[in-house]
Amino acid sequence: MKAVGFYEGLLIDDPKVFENVTVSKPEPTDHDLLVKVLAVSVNPVDTKTRVATPKQIDAKILGFDAVGEVVATGSEATHFKIGNRVYYAGSIIRSGSNAEFQLIDERLVALAPQKLSVAEAAAMPLVSLTAYELLFEKMGYQFGENANQGKSILIINGAGGVGSIATQLAKWSGLTVIATSSPKKFDWLKQNGVDYPIDYHEDLQQAVTNLNLGLLSGVAVLHTPQPYLKAASELVAPFGHVATIVGTKVDVPFELLKDKAASFDWEFMFAKSKYHYDEATQGAALTAMADLFDAGKLHSTLTETISDGINATTMTAAHRQVESGHMMGKLVVEGPFNG
Repeated sequence: MKAVGFYEGLLIDDPKVFENVTVSKPEPTDHDLLVKVLAVSVNPVDTKTRVATPKQIDAKILGFDAVGEVVATGSEATHFKIGNRVYYAGSIIRSGSNAEFQLIDERLVALAPQKLSVAEAAAMPLVSLTAYELLFEKMGYQFGENANQGKSILIINGAGGVGSIATQLAKWSGLTVIATSSPKKFDWLKQNGVDYPIDYHEDLQQAVTNLNLGLLSGVAVLHTPQPYLKAASELVAPFGHVATIVGTKVDVPFELLKDKAASFDWEFMFAKSKYHYDEATQGAALTAMADLFDAGKLHSTLTETISDGINATTMTAAHRQVESGHMMGKLVVEGPFNG
């Protein structure tokens, strides 16, 4: 089968950063689905994983977000039928979605939203799961329409991939939503449920204090946490939550949260699939959000589609765009595989 891969993590301008390769078509076993991939989305985790990959003999196949059609099932896979269109975010311990066919554990999968296009749906699994787990599993908010009225959240980097769906979920669940971005993205923030956009250049603590909302029940830092922890510790309410999805190699002064007995939460969407922990909750969450997409309660944050097929050239262009650091929403590359 055709795939897009590489043999060593290279910088984006290297002519061999991606190559069109041919690999064996996999066979499903146990809980696996074999999915014919129709479209994939590129996330920062793709670019970071690529750069960090050491030289190897076999081609590395990346790709997490995907929409595809089930073409075969393993002996213990009972939840989906051949021909079902599905969406999922994959796993970091298996070969990825940048291939014509991919194996995926059915417990991580849901039927794709019917009212979204293939590209619109492919943009959403990874960021939706990250936002869902961050808000409703880590930060303690209730999953339900208007279930968190009277509570508030500050989302740092609200216009990015995760931020653009986290703000929608937060607003749908009843939270008052504050989010940071550059001023040119304020309209985007408002389209995605933000009540109070804040210029990230401003003094964060003062800007939020000026809103006269009182202390916040939560602060979600969708960026390196260290620069924001001091402000977050002042803004968060007693027994509130400060959470992040980004790792850091520098010391973070967690003791700032002690005075308020506030919690610090890490969210890593791939932890469940990597350690085989409660995997079915991801399929269930994607199913719940598919219902919200189909009901018009949430909308896709797709902002750019590369429609020239999935190959080394288009995947290089997609990684270059994501690496630029200026993405708003999500980017998708649509099939077929034509390298």
